Amino acid sequence: MSDTGNGAPEGAGGAQLTPEEKAARVAQLRKDMLSTRPQGLGGARPEGLGPRGSAAAPAQRTAEPAEPGEQAEQAAAPAAPSPVAPSGPSGPSGPTVAAAATAATTGAPDEQHDDALQATAAVLTAGGAPADLAPAAVAEFGEGAAERLRTDPWAVLGLPGVRPEQADGFARGLLGPDAGPGDARRARALVPWLLEQAVLRGHSALDLAEVAAGLERLRMPDPAAAIQSAVEDGRVLPSQEELTGPEAHAAGGEDDDEPPTRTLLALERLAMAEDTLAEELVKLMATFVPGEDVGEADAEEAAAAGPEQETVPSDAAPGAEEQEDDSAEAEGPGEPGEAVGAPAAPGPTAWEAAAAAAPSSSATALIRAVADGALVLHTGGEASRAEPAALIAAARGLGLRAWAAAWTDQGRDSFAALHAAGAGAEAQAGTPVVTTLADLLSGVGGPGRAPDGMLALDLLVVLDAPLLDLELAATVLESLADGTRLVLSGDPGQLWSAGPGRIFADLLAAKVCPAVASRTPDFGPIGELVSGVGIGELQPVDAPDKEVVILTAKDAGEAVHRAVQLLTDSIPRALGIPAEQVVLLTPGHGGAAGTRVLNAAAKARLNPGPGRFGGFDPGDRVVDSPAPGVTHPARVLDADATGLHLEYVDGSRRTVPPAEAARLRHGWALTAHQALGRRWPGAVVVLPEDAAPALTRQWVYTAFGRAERHLSVVHAAGPALAQAVAERPAQSRTTRLRAVLAENAASVS
Repeated sequence: MSDTGNGAPEGAGGAQLTPEEKAARVAQLRKDMLSTRPQGLGGARPEGLGPRGSAAAPAQRTAEPAEPGEQAEQAAAPAAPSPVAPSGPSGPSGPTVAAAATAATTGAPDEQHDDALQATAAVLTAGGAPADLAPAAVAEFGEGAAERLRTDPWAVLGLPGVRPEQADGFARGLLGPDAGPGDARRARALVPWLLEQAVLRGHSALDLAEVAAGLERLRMPDPAAAIQSAVEDGRVLPSQEELTGPEAHAAGGEDDDEPPTRTLLALERLAMAEDTLAEELVKLMATFVPGEDVGEADAEEAAAAGPEQETVPSDAAPGAEEQEDDSAEAEGPGEPGEAVGAPAAPGPTAWEAAAAAAPSSSATALIRAVADGALVLHTGGEASRAEPAALIAAARGLGLRAWAAAWTDQGRDSFAALHAAGAGAEAQAGTPVVTTLADLLSGVGGPGRAPDGMLALDLLVVLDAPLLDLELAATVLESLADGTRLVLSGDPGQLWSAGPGRIFADLLAAKVCPAVASRTPDFGPIGELVSGVGIGELQPVDAPDKEVVILTAKDAGEAVHRAVQLLTDSIPRALGIPAEQVVLLTPGHGGAAGTRVLNAAAKARLNPGPGRFGGFDPGDRVVDSPAPGVTHPARVLDADATGLHLEYVDGSRRTVPPAEAARLRHGWALTAHQALGRRWPGAVVVLPEDAAPALTRQWVYTAFGRAERHLSVVHAAGPALAQAVAERPAQSRTTRLRAVLAENAASVS
């Protein structure tokens, strides 16, 4: 869709509100919402989360957090599949198999779909929009897309890549002079659009004043009326949050009788997901009952009685017992260390013995915390993963069905190695204890589901917990049965999730559950450098074996040259780390030293070619991103009409069809967000002179921490690097989780 460049439609006449009048109307709207809306939203479960215990993925996911200059590009990208989708072939969606067979015979649905595409394309063309948007419009609005766009032209703003000025131009093309800037249809489209842009930056909600300011920039005549219209439409939900600390002081909260509040607006799906997550967290803690020590007499009585047996009611239908036996056989044998029959419930004495036998004081503290609580937070760097591994071994030794879930296949494999090194015979026998989070939720890996749809486990340790976004975290909690123990483990210093929310940080700040901070440091010069960054200090470190090298560059061009030289020659030659085990990291995709430029330069040196297959050649290093925040490194083997044939780092192979090729990028250079959950033997961090807006302590900490053996920093950002580490902890995110947690906790106390 072309940019009209004309902004909002011309006004339809009438008195224009002054800035003071607009501010007064927004303030009055806030008061009205404060008096009529409770803090929590309540209501039904968010769409996409499914019923409790289901494996349904979030209905809609957001793009990777936009680096500076990247917001428009990411807003244009179509929504990616959920990371919790099974990796294998999935069954048919939409119509049933029988309906699909009928459709194949009659061809009627295909004809209806084609007719809908043609009608939608005609409406788009009539309004001056590209007909290429028709498939996206039909996917979004169904076969009535043409009529929807004809009667509500601003609905086009919900399609990928469409911006407000373009939607205004489309409305003028269809409605002519009736397309006024204060049209209620425009308001209903612009308010959700502003919130969707905030989602790309990680927010789950925005202050009402920020939304009003955004509408003012978009030339909305009456921002307060626009917000009210969007709320009445149901796509946006308001909530109230009491301010505390510096925020309360800044708001003039000196009156103890009336604590200051702010009004937040959120998209319905995110507001409901945040409520659901808080409710499930509180419920998990409220329904937890720790085990009790069993006396000798009780133990002898239990042994004499034998194992508990499930009984079939006397009025059950004939054959019911056999059906239950068949069901049990279908579930398969339990894993070694997993409870059979009644769940294991070790008492304090057993837990204390396991804690005393732990290999470190931090592991002991973690085991003791888990013994007494349903929800435990565990913080620490890469070396601290030995502590969750010790917890899993201890829990399995106590008869619990304990599993860990990592963000990536690399995280899964490294955790499995840690467990094998410390868990003894069980681990050596090959008993799985860890899977990826995506495989756990989809059923591809892990313990599977119990008959009630819940995950069949007693303890779940989620590694890389800061990467959980709002909807995925809600899905995890929905999958846990009452009484399950949950440990969220991760490094609080690293970047947050690709999607909206900051779940781990909010839980740490809310202090609603025990938090165990690891005392196990990351060793070596890289660990020392990263630890210093984590506390706001960028200090030189002693690196006798060139573990850390800092190079300066006068500009982005020199930075690219030096980075590619390190990748292709210096690091392999001097340190023996092959180029395929070295990654280039940079703040964004665009710019003079972004991933596009770096990847082009690396390809020219390592695998020159014309890009015969959609810009790729056999031998190219790529990353496959099936969902936001999920990155799978791979290498192109070949390509044909069926697609690109890839080999992934774990040795598996897959063909990416042409329709999905857009999710591939060259993979010599990545952003720090793309690198989350993975580490490389060598990493080269490239900081061009225009990197300053993207740099935060959190970004630097994450990028530097991707290196295992060697870190090179090619630095052209001047003082911006040290300033970011010292003064800019993280990009702010507005969320509701802390407030909703407090409300839910108060309601059950």
